[in-house]
Amino acid sequence: MGQFEGFIGVDFWTALFVLLNTLAIFFVARKYLFNPVHKMITDRQSEIDGMYADADKAKKDAEEMASEYRRKLSEAQATSEKLVKEAVSRGQNREEEIVRQANQEAAAILDKAQHDVALEKKKAVNDAKNEISSMALAIAEKVVGREINAKDQAALVDQFINELGDKA
Repeated sequence: MGQFEGFIGVDFWTALFVLLNTLAIFFVARKYLFNPVHKMITDRQSEIDGMYADADKAKKDAEEMASEYRRKLSEAQATSEKLVKEAVSRGQNREEEIVRQANQEAAAILDKAQHDVALEKKKAVNDAKNEISSMALAIAEKVVGREINAKDQAALVDQFINELGDKA
């Protein structure tokens, strides 16, 4: 057994040196390898978390902007519809006003024309009356053989015109 023990046997001092070497390597690796790597991994994880947070914030902002855009778009559509309705209403009111003014002008022109026709008729009747009275006076003077005064002339003319009016 001596040789076997020497072959696989554990020497206290060797085991102690191996243990101390392992601990020294562990502390050196921990100080110069594990801590920097851990710090690098933690920093990278923080950076990734920050990127996700920024992405979530950007997504939330984009959604808010999209909803704001949709709201403003619907407001703009409502405003444009309102403006179109107001413009149509103003157009219809203006159309009605123009038609009313045209009807008033047409009625005024018709009244003026009727008035002018009445004046022309009255003037024609007066002209005819004057001409007839002149002719009647001339005929009456020849028939009667004397001169008729203005009062008699007016009475004869009126009688003659009334008789013409009755026959017509």
